[in-house]
Amino acid sequence: MALELAHETIWFDKWRADDAERQFYENKAMGGRGGGGGCGGGGVVNADVLNRITKLEDQNATLFKTVSSLTKQLEEVTKRLKNLECKDQTTVPSQTPEKEDEDEDEDIDLFGSDDDEEDEQAARVREERLKAYAEKKAKKPGPIAKSSVLLDCKPWDDETDMAEMEVEVRKIAMDGLVWGAAKLVPLAFGIKKLSILCTVEDEKVSIDDLAERIQEIEDYVQSVDIAAFNKI
Repeated sequence: MALELAHETIWFDKWRADDAERQFYENKAMGGRGGGGGCGGGGVVNADVLNRITKLEDQNATLFKTVSSLTKQLEEVTKRLKNLECKDQTTVPSQTPEKEDEDEDEDIDLFGSDDDEEDEQAARVREERLKAYAEKKAKKPGPIAKSSVLLDCKPWDDETDMAEMEVEVRKIAMDGLVWGAAKLVPLAFGIKKLSILCTVEDEKVSIDDLAERIQEIEDYVQSVDIAAFNKI
């Protein structure tokens, strides 16, 4: 039994508090009838018990205030919830077909508005700017593709004037054609060929057309070969 009570929270000296409380109120009643002071009547009130009673009364008063405050807050919250539920349950009556037609008619602006005119003007300006930008971008020149070509111009025989051949070849002028260095390269039997370098713009100059124009110099040129062709 003692082991079981050891696990319980028991106020073993409660009888002392009860006796002290009874004596306190008896002495107080006797004092009120003129029977002596607060400690009269043959009973002595324990000071520790009085302190505990006072402390309990203070705690009781504090708890009472706290409970009152919580109760008030709970009532306010309950009222707010009821108001919210009422608002949610409130439904807006649907418009009748006639009312809807009237609203649609009001939305239609037969004469237009200043806002519409401003929107149209802004859209027109935007389209003009985009068009101008596209034209400017189209006119902007891109990188020019060029090629470096080494041509071998072969003479008829060893008696051909190679210096004069070079002069005649360099007389050929085309837009996008620039002549470069040239040298004589031995072939056989004392015959030399003219190796001449040129730079051409691919879009403006055709290498085949250039070779044909060189071969038209029949007095000096027998044939033309492309020895090297490199993109720049």
